[in-house]
This record gives sequence, C-alpha cells and structure tokens, in this order.
Amino acid sequence: MYRGEYLSCIGSKKLQNKLKGLQSCADGHGIITALAIDHRANLARALAKARGSYGEASASDLYTFKLLVTRILSPYVSAVLLDPEYGLEALGACHPRTGLILAYERSGYSANGRDKAPEVIPEYSVQRLVGAGAQAIKVLLYYNPFDSPEINRVKQAYVERIGAECQALEVPFFLEPLVYPGKEIAEENAELNFARVKPIYVVLTVAEFGLPRYGVDVLKVDWPIVPTYTAGLQSCEAPTPVYSREEAIDQLRAVGMATSLPLVYASAGYSAATVCELLELAAEAGVPFCGMVCGRALWQEGISLYAREGSAALEHWLEEEGVATLQTIARVLHRCATPWWKLLPSGWSNPTE
Repeated sequence: MYRGEYLSCIGSKKLQNKLKGLQSCADGHGIITALAIDHRANLARALAKARGSYGEASASDLYTFKLLVTRILSPYVSAVLLDPEYGLEALGACHPRTGLILAYERSGYSANGRDKAPEVIPEYSVQRLVGAGAQAIKVLLYYNPFDSPEINRVKQAYVERIGAECQALEVPFFLEPLVYPGKEIAEENAELNFARVKPIYVVLTVAEFGLPRYGVDVLKVDWPIVPTYTAGLQSCEAPTPVYSREEAIDQLRAVGMATSLPLVYASAGYSAATVCELLELAAEAGVPFCGMVCGRALWQEGISLYAREGSAALEHWLEEEGVATLQTIARVLHRCATPWWKLLPSGWSNPTE
C-alpha cells in the first residue's frame, strides 16, 4: 500500500488517533520493542510437557506465568502483547508507561486447521478490547498465497472485517500473517523444500495484506528466510545451505519493498542470538523495519523452571537472564531499526512533537 492510499482510506482525525495509538506502543525514539505473552494453548502444552509426570498445566499456571513475565519485563519494553483470556490479570502488573496490545484471534487455530475459517475470541470485539485498555489490536493469521481461492477469500474477508472494526474505533491494527506450506510442497524433505520457497510466500503475503482495503496499520512479519539454512549465520546447521548471505539479504529486501506499511519482526521462537543476527541482516538489507514483537526468545527458558520449581525460580531467572536478554535485543533494535514516524506520509507530523 502506498502512503497516499493510506491517507485516502481514513479521515484526518481517525488517522491522528491511530498515530497516537502507535506511539503509545513505541518508545521515545519511535522504536517498537514489544514483549509478547499472548500465548495460550501452546504455552499450556509447553508447561505440561515440562512438568512431565508432575502434572498438567492449569489456567492458574497461565495467569501466574503471564503476570510474572509482564511484571518483571514490562519496564524494559515499549509495549506488551497480551490476550484477554488469561492475560487481563497481568494488566495491573504492567509498567504504567508501557503500551498495551491485545490479541483478538481465538487460541487453538493453527496451520493444521488451514481449511477452517479463522476466528476471533467470540466474547470480545474491538470495542470491548479497547474498553479493557488496549491501545492497539493484534490478529494472527495463518496464510498460504497458493491455497485455494475459496480458502483465501474467507481469510481475506476476515481481515477486512477486523480492519473495519479497528478503523471505526480509531485503534491501530497489527496483523501477523504467518505462512505455511500446503499440498504444493512435497512431503519428502518438506522442511527443506519449504525453506526454498518461503521467501516468495512471505513477499506475496506481505504485498496482499498491505493493500488499503484491509485497514492494517502495522505488519508483524514472518522472516522470509530460515536461519538454519542461511549461510554465514551462526545458527546455520545445514551442510548445504538454501541461501547464501547475499541471497538472504535480497530476500529480506524484497519483503521490505513489498509494502510501505511499517514492519515489525516476530521472534518466531528463535533464540535471542539468532534474533539479533536476523535483525542485523535486515538492517544490512536496508529494510525500514520499526521494531520487533518478541515472545519466546525472552521467556521460553523459564518455562521448565516454573513448571518444576515454581514462581520464585521463574522470578529469579527473569530478573537475571530475561532482563539481560531483552536488553541485548533492545540494543540491536535501537542500532538497526527505523523510527516508525519516519515511514509516515509527507506532511504528517511526528506525534511526539
């Protein structure tokens, strides 16, 4: 979407309100460093797996884990991404100067259910999320640009409806489209085969949902490259990489050119070291991304501690390792990212001035 098209699709007052919402999720330098702890079904599974014979994870575990992560890490981020199902108790623990993004998609929807229509949390609307304190709305969508037109039309209409809700409430809309392989990818060596084609999947998906009709304000983008198949990265494990360093830079650059919407990257479950490598590679590619929404890279190692040793062990680990990891990623972001307001159309002022 070109910036002029963005201006034409919403009014001046609504745009200014959305800009204020975006700035509430960024720091004073215009960089979005967001903590993601909106995980639900997958977090419950991880806690249960870590417990092993000690027992399953309960709703109380989810409440407690989210509250501790939010309380200890939120002072060091510009925004926190929570879910309204298990995360509302953590709101009171959030640092008062930290922005709040609330997830709208229903938990449990996964790439394995790609033939099913995605769903929002049925008892919530954008209005209710804003009433709960949301300064921005996030929706995750599994998407394959090569799926059947019937499936993709349903998903596209779903995003359009959410975009219209966010526009009516004048609240920023963060869309997180995650690509997945379909039947077009051969099952033999599926991971390798998908790594080869993933860049075009991400480029086409970003180009699609950057169109004005979706009303998206920020794209939380998937990495177009798989680091374990990327030559020159410390995380490369493949004896024969899929991409050279130069090819990886080209793929990152292609995603940045596919839309003029502000981009933030997802940590995608990678380690903090891998995340930092990828951010530096994106900066080398000249991608004008304005931040990152970082989840498991910050707290996944604390899951087993909490599951087996309880809250005190998690708190200690977060205060030491969690904060240190977050600060390392934040330093890279402030060196590599672009203030989001520099992506605004000509004539629109920096909302912090």
